[in-house]
Amino acid sequence: MKNTTMALGLLALLSFSAPAEAAKAPELTYQVNLNDRADDLFKVSLEVKGLKDANNIFQFASTAPGTYQTMDIGRFVKNFKAFDKKGKEITTKQVSVNQWELSRPDKVRKITYQIAETWDTPVEKNKVYNMCGTSLEQDHALINGQGVFGYFKGLQSAPMRLKLESPKEWLTGTALKTDKNGYYMVNNYDHLVDSPILAGNLTKSATDFNGTTIDIYTYSKTGKIKSKDLMTNMTGMLDAAHKFVVNFPVDRYTFLYHFEDEDWGAWEHSYSSEYVMKESDMTPEFAHNITDIASHEFFHIITPLNIHSEIIERFNFETPTPSQHLWLYEGTTEWASDMMQLRAGMIDLPAYLKDMQQKLKNNDMMGTNYSLQELSLTSYTPQGNKIYGNIYNRGAATAALLDIRLLELSGGKRGLREVINELSKEYGPSKAFPEQEFFNIFVAKTHPEIADFFNKYVKGAEALPVAEYFGKLGITYTPLKTSDKKTFDPGYNLGAPEGKIVFMKVNPTQQQAGLKDRDELVAVNGTAITLKNANQEVPKIFQTKIGDSYAVTIRRDGKEEKLTLKMLERQETQRHLFEVDANPTPAQSALRQAWMKNL
Repeated sequence: MKNTTMALGLLALLSFSAPAEAAKAPELTYQVNLNDRADDLFKVSLEVKGLKDANNIFQFASTAPGTYQTMDIGRFVKNFKAFDKKGKEITTKQVSVNQWELSRPDKVRKITYQIAETWDTPVEKNKVYNMCGTSLEQDHALINGQGVFGYFKGLQSAPMRLKLESPKEWLTGTALKTDKNGYYMVNNYDHLVDSPILAGNLTKSATDFNGTTIDIYTYSKTGKIKSKDLMTNMTGMLDAAHKFVVNFPVDRYTFLYHFEDEDWGAWEHSYSSEYVMKESDMTPEFAHNITDIASHEFFHIITPLNIHSEIIERFNFETPTPSQHLWLYEGTTEWASDMMQLRAGMIDLPAYLKDMQQKLKNNDMMGTNYSLQELSLTSYTPQGNKIYGNIYNRGAATAALLDIRLLELSGGKRGLREVINELSKEYGPSKAFPEQEFFNIFVAKTHPEIADFFNKYVKGAEALPVAEYFGKLGITYTPLKTSDKKTFDPGYNLGAPEGKIVFMKVNPTQQQAGLKDRDELVAVNGTAITLKNANQEVPKIFQTKIGDSYAVTIRRDGKEEKLTLKMLERQETQRHLFEVDANPTPAQSALRQAWMKNL
């Protein structure tokens, strides 16, 4: 996943085919009344028949795949009730944040509850990221499955039906398919979470792209962004992606766009992706940003849909288990989204290198002593979550170097693209690779030297050999260049882990002024700072002249404090510079030519 506000990685759910035992599962039919949108509450009912004593717990999600955040959806549930076939209420008891116990599950025929939308419901901590949450307004609704629905203990794999009651004039966008009676057919709970729904006053555009049906549904607050314009803008990316993966491994794909007041980014799924972005005029720059994000999300049809570990094949919504191969799911995907555009001529080489420069700068800010493997395995922890965004920076840079190394070892005949496409065909949606064996599998398919690469740069946190590897392409890399000029220096970095804007890497001068690492930014010169207005207000800090003072309000340990900071100065430096050699050696030229095209 690619995010415009905070860095997250969001893996798709992959359990589409229900196990054999699901054939004996109880009948489950969900219904959501979108005609009643009062109080920001989804009104939900679940018709059920055939529960057993083992199904006595109704579970709401504590998290969702790839969000790497605690959601605790049970916090949003109200008036949870169970009834028998005569409509008599059966005793239920909330036994944890996300679990309700049924006293007589065998008698239950209906469950009802109301659940608040996550966008507008204030919480003290662990705000659900908007692209992973729910919204209910007069002209539209956004449903991410784990934010509205739950499942019975032991029945995560059971098939179900879903009925949405909504205004006749509304359009509904989702990758789910309906039966002849208008019920959405859902293979299991994982499939439900993997299939976001956007309904309301939408526009739609559809096309057949080389045998794959592409649908775009768009909600635009003022109507200025239309699905047909997005489709026109996306054609080049789809063509580039098709050439990169040879053939799309899906027969349909749905893009869901929500344009309103906030920039949050996107969440990828197996047959769809969902975007929450700030509405803006369709300028060339804005259109390019939309396409760039979509190119990342769309490539997830390869990984993790077709290349994934056994660990994420069936997600544990109660106690999730991270996979050490997040570098593959997100880092490689980010690399591919850039390379497919470079090789298709959508961006030129200087633009690609500028993007790589920014990724390396971001890597510096987040710290270089955390390996990709460790970041993957600790992504649910507070420490791992703080620097999770580096999976897109170091992750993509590492994939780029791996591609160059593979091309070098194969004499320019087989790079990372080719290996990924081979793995996609070997595995697929219904065949997972062994979590502990993937490195060995990859090395066996390529070259023994790749084991050393993995040990150093994926399992280990050694400095990436950027100069050495790009030098093989005739591209000179300079990590740091200092000039005599002076420039401003705020004396800290700002980040947004866990949905809060915090100060990071505070230098000694600003520490003396009272500022500390992990302080939360509350206000600047009296203006409150939120994720909603951060993109507009935070840059104003850097308009302060060197030596001038400005006021910030910070929050530390739940208490607010006002501080006076000064804009500092430092020598102007340029970091991570790339320069394409005009006269490469024959070997460099040959390898660069292979690197610049799909083999």
